Amino acid sequence: MKVNRRFVLKSLLGGAVATLPLPMLDAMRDAKAGPSGSPDRFGLWFWGNGIRPERWVPGSEGTGWSPSDELAPLVDLRDRVSVLSGFEMKTATHPHHSGMSGVLTGQHYHQLGVVRDTIVSTLPGPSVDQIAAEHFAGQTPFRSLELGVTWFRGTDEGSSFQHLSHNGPNNVNPSEYDVVRAYERLFALPTDQERDLARSSVLDALQWKGSRLHTRLGAGDKVRMEQYLDSVRALEKRIGADVAACTSTAPTSSYPDVNGQEQIEAKNLAMSELLAMALSCDLTRAFSVQFSTCGSGAVFWQVGADNGLHVTCHEEPQPQPTVHAATVFTMERLADFLGVLRDTPDGENNLLESCSILCTSELSDGSIHSNTEFPLLIAGGGNGRLSEGRHLRAVGRNTSDAGLTALRGAGVELASFGVAEGYSDSPITEILG
Repeated sequence: MKVNRRFVLKSLLGGAVATLPLPMLDAMRDAKAGPSGSPDRFGLWFWGNGIRPERWVPGSEGTGWSPSDELAPLVDLRDRVSVLSGFEMKTATHPHHSGMSGVLTGQHYHQLGVVRDTIVSTLPGPSVDQIAAEHFAGQTPFRSLELGVTWFRGTDEGSSFQHLSHNGPNNVNPSEYDVVRAYERLFALPTDQERDLARSSVLDALQWKGSRLHTRLGAGDKVRMEQYLDSVRALEKRIGADVAACTSTAPTSSYPDVNGQEQIEAKNLAMSELLAMALSCDLTRAFSVQFSTCGSGAVFWQVGADNGLHVTCHEEPQPQPTVHAATVFTMERLADFLGVLRDTPDGENNLLESCSILCTSELSDGSIHSNTEFPLLIAGGGNGRLSEGRHLRAVGRNTSDAGLTALRGAGVELASFGVAEGYSDSPITEILG
């Protein structure tokens, strides 16, 4: 008899509100795994300030696509990377803000105010990674994992500019940029204080539903209480998990700047290896990597840049060789990340085969804030749901189709993604296996 974890808990406890950690039973395995036998996983990999469209689009369509100048670093991974070109952001009305909200939520941005000659915004709802996290909720010690590579060097234009993962308006999951702190969060053994907190809070969970406190709180406070109890349950799982058996040598460096220059390559590789370890240990099944933020001010000194990318996009004369070189450098780091997943065994296959990863930016051409020829990649095998990598050109097609497709590739069977102009109920069948 095949059952899912929640059913067993409910049956064992007779419908009681509190939950107890259980071992992985044979009867749970098929419910736990995707079609290939490995857990389904969803990822988001983001970089800021777009691309150079004329040097981005591959020279051929279909499988075995001919890499363009800017996608050349991904050539060895093209059997697991699909390139979507010609797609258009349908919710576009404002530079950066529109693309950020549109590609991550399929909705128009939520404006909070104005600042200088622009606006302050946040995302109007959960970002695509948190839609996936909700689908996987309760199955792993960490609901989701958020990592960052290049530091935020942007402007005061709201959470959209600084953060990637959102639960809703002004409710963010900050990316961790320190490799050592990320490792300690994932793999360090709980302290005695944490154990005491988890043990004592179980009593709170047992008394929560139907309690006098539950009946008196408003809707907003009830949501906050549920989020608190979710974090308690995650801590309980962490205490009960054999995390030490999953660890390797702890990182000894946080890769600080050297003479004011970010050590991007080394830090990106370390974060990639850390994420691969977390996935291998099944600590999470939803993740986001913010390689660079929206409107990124990262200085890619490795390619000769002496100013932030956002400024360079606006000030460098055409054909913008430094911007182009920065995009190639960014795709090299994406290739490093995907390569780590591909080279990490996972059952009879590898981690990349079990993932569905949406890779994107917040606009196309950073010099003019264009939202046509939007850069979209979907990487991974999706446990057999995603077909062999291909280049699909569909001029004017909704970018929300890509978000819906990436979610479906991770087994998140949403009927639609986005609202109004950003609404999509049309997954990209050409890349869904």
